[in-house]
Amino acid sequence: MGMAKKIYCRTFQAVLKVGNYFLPYRIPEKLEDPGCIKELPQLIRSKGIKRVLLVTDEGLMNIGLPQILTQAMDEAGVAYTVFSDVLPNPTDENVEEGYKVFCRDGCDAIVAFGGGSPMDAAKGIAAKKAHPKKTVAQMQGLLKVHKRIVPFFAVPTTSGTGSEATVAAVITEAATHHKASINDTVLMPKYAVLDPELTKGLPPFVTATTGLDALCHAVESYTNGTYCTSLENDYARKAVRLIYDNLYAAYQDGSNMEARQAMQQAAFYAGRSFTRGCVGYVHAVGHTLSGLYGTPHGLAMGVILPHVMRQFGPAVYDRLADLADVCGIGSGSNEEKAEAFISWIEEMKEKMDIPVGFPDIKEEDIPQMIKWADKEANPLYPVPVIWENEDFEKLIATLRTAS
Repeated sequence: MGMAKKIYCRTFQAVLKVGNYFLPYRIPEKLEDPGCIKELPQLIRSKGIKRVLLVTDEGLMNIGLPQILTQAMDEAGVAYTVFSDVLPNPTDENVEEGYKVFCRDGCDAIVAFGGGSPMDAAKGIAAKKAHPKKTVAQMQGLLKVHKRIVPFFAVPTTSGTGSEATVAAVITEAATHHKASINDTVLMPKYAVLDPELTKGLPPFVTATTGLDALCHAVESYTNGTYCTSLENDYARKAVRLIYDNLYAAYQDGSNMEARQAMQQAAFYAGRSFTRGCVGYVHAVGHTLSGLYGTPHGLAMGVILPHVMRQFGPAVYDRLADLADVCGIGSGSNEEKAEAFISWIEEMKEKMDIPVGFPDIKEEDIPQMIKWADKEANPLYPVPVIWENEDFEKLIATLRTAS
């Protein structure tokens, strides 16, 4: 089974690598710099849009952050409906409810305002609008939307998911807690608003975990390599360097707008890199933790990333050595540089109080975790080493015992 699986996965990936050249990848148009959120209503008006569905979450509503945008839309005469019933791990039920609100109020565009959860929910709503008769589950997978979506504007309030530059919407099935992605180039937002002032109130822990999510995107995309062009590889390297220089500074001082702006740019670069280059087993296993236990996505990524890179071993030494060189970390052989890069991640995590493992993973959940992770990753993700069940078991055992 092992060799047959590897041949199947690598053949699939070779075909998709060629197919990728025929897909309409692009780069979202950006508004950026402090305060640029106030320019968005005029951009919306210029597109002839009549009513916007503003997708956000209750946490942001409670602290009043979306009011910066709604006030600007009021002043510009842009009509909108707020949909804020989005869970931390958005579900198919969230998508269906948001779609009903979109139709009920006659909306013709979507603004996603928040972190990864509102972004994913908003993309799911846009996909549902394109295919009203399909369920979310029927659209999950690769290139199952096809149709052009309504005008879509992405406003990230964290610096991590990179959803403002990706083709993915990760949605959890409420009935089973299974987390899976809708992946289609039509879901990439047309416009992204990178305003660091929207991130200055993030708690240090959220700054840390979302920043580690961005790092994971860049590292997994770069170590995969297969689907990336020079653009995606360059974006991954830029993202890693920006995170190396700025994440801990943003963690220490949330009012540091230079660091905040750099982290938003890093998340954008990393998002655009992995939207073609794909992620890997860090995400595949991390999604199972979010689905089963509600683990925050960025926390899962930060905890799992160094463990997966170490388990890959020699297959990633050269690529991790490249990233070490980009950051000026380590010296000697590529293996030594790779180890220095992984050690930097671990040291930064320790400084930001990120745990080393997940000792609360239940023994009885492990088979389900492996099944879901393997299904998500293979054959789509061009990971450096294709894992069998025992490899997933090894990783999960490490996560349960790490301290």
